[in-house]
Amino acid sequence: MRRMWGLLAVIGLVGQAAFAWAEALPMVSRASLMTKATPLMGAEPMIRHSGPSLFAGRSVTGLFAPPDPKELDNLRNYPVEGRVARLRNLIAQAEAGQKGYDAVQYGASVKPAAAPTRLTIQQIYDWIKDTPGQPHAIGRYQFIPPTLRRLVRQAGIDPNTQFTPEVQDQLADILLADAGLQPFLAGDMDRVAFMNNLAKIWAGLPNDTGKSHYHGYAGNKATMTWAHFDAQMVRIFAQ
Repeated sequence: MRRMWGLLAVIGLVGQAAFAWAEALPMVSRASLMTKATPLMGAEPMIRHSGPSLFAGRSVTGLFAPPDPKELDNLRNYPVEGRVARLRNLIAQAEAGQKGYDAVQYGASVKPAAAPTRLTIQQIYDWIKDTPGQPHAIGRYQFIPPTLRRLVRQAGIDPNTQFTPEVQDQLADILLADAGLQPFLAGDMDRVAFMNNLAKIWAGLPNDTGKSHYHGYAGNKATMTWAHFDAQMVRIFAQ
């Protein structure tokens, strides 16, 4: 009997360690909000929602060199209905369900006390701390804890700030700059390279193989086809 209880204890510790390891991995994504996410943009036959939509992000630094603050100002100066906003919509289509900015990863058994947009960032941090052992991807862009903390620090946002749609968009803009949006807009990076960079950040997006950059890892699958992704990028950034 003692041997059995000892074995169960070891199994439990291994399970906890495995989950902590997975959450800490720099490029591990988290499952989507729902098994069948509702697109935020108009649904098209080429969009598939047969698998989990996952978010990927580094825990300390971005995937690429930190963006120049001036680049972020340029992104935020685009019209509300401009190209950057439409690109965010496309990413949200791959990452979030119909709850959008108030989305919480469906695998989280203990949800926040209120809708994410009604919480402060610090309250979200507290929720993460108080609910170990579950996924915590949150918001329209499914930020995982290490990425959220890194972006908040990089943006210089007070954690007591409310997690509003505007704040979420601001954090997403840092990731867009990480991926090389400015070089892409300037013609110094081609569309496929930029799209592949986006797919390295948001695993719900396909890369040019037609699969998620993290396909098969922790259940990762792209939630739209490459043809749809490419067509939408052409439409958004047509000169």
